[in-house]
Amino acid sequence: MDTDRRASVLAALTAALPEGALITHEDSLQAYRRDRADDPRAGMPLAVVRAESTEDVQAAVRIAARENLAVIPRGAGSGLSGGTSAVDGAIVISLERMRAITIDPAVQMAVVQPGAFNAEVKSAASEHGLWYPPDPSSQDFCSIGGNVATNAGGLCCVKYGVTSDYVLGLTVVLADGRAVKLGGPRLKDVAGLSLTKLFVGSEGTLGIVTEVVLRLVPAQSTPTTLVAMFPTLSGAVQAVVDIKATMRPSMLEFMDQVAINAVEDMTRMELDRTSAAMLLVQSDESGAVAAAQAEAIEQLCTEAGATEVYATDDADESEALIAARRMAVPAVERRGALLLEDVGVPLPRLADLVEGVQVIAERNGIEISIIAHAGDGNTHPLLVFDREDADQSARADRAFGEVMDLALALDGTITGEHGVGRLKQPWLAAYLGDDVFELNQRIKQALDPQNILNPGVMFDAP
Repeated sequence: MDTDRRASVLAALTAALPEGALITHEDSLQAYRRDRADDPRAGMPLAVVRAESTEDVQAAVRIAARENLAVIPRGAGSGLSGGTSAVDGAIVISLERMRAITIDPAVQMAVVQPGAFNAEVKSAASEHGLWYPPDPSSQDFCSIGGNVATNAGGLCCVKYGVTSDYVLGLTVVLADGRAVKLGGPRLKDVAGLSLTKLFVGSEGTLGIVTEVVLRLVPAQSTPTTLVAMFPTLSGAVQAVVDIKATMRPSMLEFMDQVAINAVEDMTRMELDRTSAAMLLVQSDESGAVAAAQAEAIEQLCTEAGATEVYATDDADESEALIAARRMAVPAVERRGALLLEDVGVPLPRLADLVEGVQVIAERNGIEISIIAHAGDGNTHPLLVFDREDADQSARADRAFGEVMDLALALDGTITGEHGVGRLKQPWLAAYLGDDVFELNQRIKQALDPQNILNPGVMFDAP
């Protein structure tokens, strides 16, 4: 971009936005170039707009559309697929300042701005005896806008579903700067096409979400939590399949030996470092039902070869065990740079995926740790490597692609909750098939004919 045009765009943004909303200094721009995926291909944006309202977003998008500049919507920057990586000369619209939360206990709903953290919504709901179930491991620092953009799930989704199951309405700024309201505070509404669902999971490629209406539910009962340690991966996976065949736990999580040891290094919880795998299972049924379910889970784990099964209904102890699972990714990250996978398969193919990932790791000489929302077949293979070692980086990239190909071969998906972003875009067409991919492109073209909204995410860059 030449100097005169750059100056003109920045002058227009300055005039249209509140004082202090615009960031242009290169040192400050660095903080907005990448999300948690740390995509090395991220570019340098022209400016960052720290929006405080829907009107701020509209103003910035209208200028971008007039100047044909890319717009990168950004929440908390906690994404794991490069979905908010900047491109050169783009306008990054940060929603971090839009944090308002309003709870309506009478109708059990929340109206939330996109920058509010998931955990903040949970906390606000809890003050009224209510609960917002979607709970990514990053709940303390991921934003609701980002959750909506990727249709995030989490540890409780095996029973309670994912973000889209709780989004009743959205305010969205379109590529031409118009703001539209979709859905709203109604539990049942089938008038017109289901456009609310279309925007959930669209990763900022169709519009920018500036407000969300969320469904809340009564607070969860204090759960009974079980930890089961297994000497083999196959035994742990078999227990997962057996548990899901007979009941619906509120949590069913998996960690392999690498993750167990990484978490133990951080927490000193006396986890068995020799175990090949660990399952973390919860039942939040009430009273005798929870006790019976816990007993049945313990029996199934024992039959699958568990060497140790520990159960507790103490709230603090349960929370400590869940916290250990939530810190698995940062714990493994201490071992080196990470490429984080997010592949899912039908539950009967889970063993094939776990065993296949082991083969890929050995073939490429790359350490791959597997953690998983095992109850719904959504796994997170974590590829550990030295980013400064060119050979290791190349082998990690190759292994990353092989894991994606394996998931496709097992009738799985390339992403269960992290989104396609830029890192997985090369596999989207193969996953969807030609006709469905072309249909996706037609929808994108209809809503964003200039391709200014998050170009390169899901779809090819211009």
